[in-house]
Parts: sequence; C-alpha cells; structure tokens
Amino acid sequence: MSDTDRRWTEAETATYRDLSRYAVPQRERQIALIVDRVAAAAVPGDVLEICCGEGLLTAALLEALPDVRVHAFDGSAAMLAATRERAEAMSGRLVTRRIDLAGRDWRRFDAPLRAAVSSLAVHHLDGPGKRDLFADLHATLAPGGVFVLADVVQPATAAGNAIAADLWDQEVRGRALSLDGNLEGFEAFRRADWNHFRHKELDPIDQPSTVVEQLDWLRAAGFVEVDLHWMTAGQMILSAVRP
Repeated sequence: MSDTDRRWTEAETATYRDLSRYAVPQRERQIALIVDRVAAAAVPGDVLEICCGEGLLTAALLEALPDVRVHAFDGSAAMLAATRERAEAMSGRLVTRRIDLAGRDWRRFDAPLRAAVSSLAVHHLDGPGKRDLFADLHATLAPGGVFVLADVVQPATAAGNAIAADLWDQEVRGRALSLDGNLEGFEAFRRADWNHFRHKELDPIDQPSTVVEQLDWLRAAGFVEVDLHWMTAGQMILSAVRP
C-alpha cells in the first residue's frame, strides 16, 4: 500500500474510541453548537452525518430533532455498530451505511437534505477531494439547507502550528483533570503521539487544509452565509447555507 492509498484501520478506530473523550477539545460544546445550527435550518428533509464515529453527535441530533431521520455513514463497521447501539431507542429514524469517504456514490439522496454535518473526518481528504465533497453536498441540500463542518485544520504559519500544538496539549490536559481528576488520559494521548502539530511530517491519512482555503472552496461551490463559529487548538466549526 502506498502512502497515497493510506486508509483508516479498525486498530485506529479502537485508539480513537479510547482517547477521543480526552482528545476532542470542548467536545460537549462542539456537539451542542452543531445541533443548534442544524435545528436553526427551518427546512424539511433528512440529516446526513458523514463519518459518525461512535454516535455521540448522531444521538444528539436524533434527540433534539424528534421528527428528523438521520443518515449516519462511516467507514468503520465497529463505529457503525457503536452508533446503532447508542441510538437504539431511536433506531426507527436512523439509517446507517458503510462508505468510503473519498467515494461519491453515497452522496446522492432521493430527496433534498435539511442538513449535512461532519466531525473530525473531512481532513482525511486532500484539497481536490474536499472541493468535490463541498460541491456534492451543495447539490444534496434543500434551498436553505445547512452544512456544518467540525474538523482539524492546517495552520498557515509555523507560529500558528506551534500555538495549535500547545493549545491542544492544554485542552487534553484540562479534560483529563476534569473528567478523571488525574492526568492518565493526557499521558495516554502523549504516548499515542496524537498531537500531529508536533510532527515534522503528517501521517499520509491526515491532509488538513487551512481555514481560508475551506471557506473559499465552500463559496466556490455556491454556498452562502459561510462563517467560522468556533476554533481552538487547530480545530474549528464552520457552517454554510445553500441559497
């Protein structure tokens, strides 16, 4: 397998599930912000979640929007199983599907969508892949539909990279103390060498783009009201609306 063919593995899924409660900055705030942004889209239709992971955001969307069906897609069978288990009480409004993020066959729906959301996944696509995804999502959304993206970004400067690295360590340290009262979670994060802002070279699976690039690509795809809502530690939430 070449570097350009690098794919996420189930071993990495297991590591993510172990560390994500510490490694995702302000996780609860992020989920609440995304859900609120989707709830504000006053148009009918289903919601798509791209790379649903273990289903935290999926369950939050289903709970907050009792009349909405959520399509939760992921490349990991283990993650999809975890999502189905977490949302079991609302399974009648849940559709799951295993996908290849870079593929385009899963980006077509029978009816326009109210919203599409993604958390910590799109950075696995290169620049052209992100541009294609943004254009395809624009085509799937109903007029007034919203796309909400939470993701890792690439700082534009060496100074920005150093700041992101320090902030991420601080966020994880703080979450470990808050959740467990000790630093074992932070030490696990360090042992796993997850703070890629400290790496000289990125793992080929990680291809983050800058904030500015992604805002520009969304506008080029036809989105309006493109805006950055939250950012820390090299991670952001933005949204865009199909006019």
